[in-house]
Amino acid sequence: MIMMAGKDDKKAPAKGGAAPAAKKGLSQKVPYAKEGDKLVKKNKECPKCGAGVFMAAHKDRWTCGKCKYTEFRK
Repeated sequence: MIMMAGKDDKKAPAKGGAAPAAKKGLSQKVPYAKEGDKLVKKNKECPKCGAGVFMAAHKDRWTCGKCKYTEFRK
């Protein structure tokens, strides 16, 4: 059976009504801070994953999101 694209296959955009709400997305965090002429790393790098993989700073620990390595603060 041959199906032909018709008017019923496409949905028309809704007319009127409320405008779509703006999304409140998470902003991408910058791992570096600029101090003078140099870029300084804000967080520690993961010792298992190597350079370029930063650890998340929590209240009581540092955690790598890639390999789950954790260092507890004293």
